[in-house]
Amino acid sequence: MMSGNALRDLNTLPASERKNDSSSKGNFTKTCNGNTIENVEELQKKNPSSVCINGGETVNAGVEVANSEVEYIESENLGDLEDVNTCLEKLLPRLESKDWVLVVETLNNVRRLSIFHREAMHSMLGDLIPLVVKSLKNPRSAVCKTAIMTSADIFSAYNDDLIEFLDPLLVQLLLKSSQDKRFVCEAAERALEVMTTSVFPMSLLPKLQPYLKNRNPRIRAKASMCFSRSVPRLGVEGIQEYGIDKLIQVAASQLSDQLPESREAARTLLLELQTVYEKSNGLSTTIPEQPEMNSWEHFCQSKLSPLSAQAVLRVTNIAREGLVIGS
Repeated sequence: MMSGNALRDLNTLPASERKNDSSSKGNFTKTCNGNTIENVEELQKKNPSSVCINGGETVNAGVEVANSEVEYIESENLGDLEDVNTCLEKLLPRLESKDWVLVVETLNNVRRLSIFHREAMHSMLGDLIPLVVKSLKNPRSAVCKTAIMTSADIFSAYNDDLIEFLDPLLVQLLLKSSQDKRFVCEAAERALEVMTTSVFPMSLLPKLQPYLKNRNPRIRAKASMCFSRSVPRLGVEGIQEYGIDKLIQVAASQLSDQLPESREAARTLLLELQTVYEKSNGLSTTIPEQPEMNSWEHFCQSKLSPLSAQAVLRVTNIAREGLVIGS
């Protein structure tokens, strides 16, 4: 069960996350040797001597001025560590540091360990994930984005081993992917895509489903897209095992959602379910006298309300007609 705090986080995005990144003229990007360099955010106006991190910790302004840039390194460009054991010993304390530059450096070391030394860091996941989540919550974009990139590499490395630690990561990535700060939003979307291709859908779908009913429409949209991407990975047998009737009800509920991303994800999922249903129906025992009882139309009408069934059939029939015309 997710904590009440996590749910409250999702219900309303903080004002600082709704603020458009373009409003801060001091933040811009430039290219250096093929890597992206992002100028970090200015200190909070109200207190020029320090900046608050996660409701209590402060960073000295002198450090801020001395380290005004941070480099975002793509996973394929990360090199191996020279001293793995020393890095592992210092990993957790450094992630808790009040020096944000050291935290960014350490997060990149977590990424290196995930890529090159997966087994060596495996036993630390229970202690590591909360600190990555702490960095995801950090108001400084440099720390936050690096933590997002770290999450993606952790997903790629540990797959289903992350299920018991997934909830707090998922909460923050949905939040970050739903904000207006583009370079953070895009990084979070990529991390969510990695999650849907790395974590087994039978375990992931129940984690995603509560967010499909979240009060924040942007959270619902991102969750819907993840849900729609995950279902096909189940395969025909997996979809039948999970329950095609449950999945069609989920997709139908998203068809009338506020944002077009949710509706498009629902349409994509419905077409997948229709294909799976018709394939599996061809293998099942039929009733020759009543072939319509096994039809997609009858299935929809038997599992959904009349209005929902009508909406679903409209979507799938239009798609089918388009295929016929195009053939």
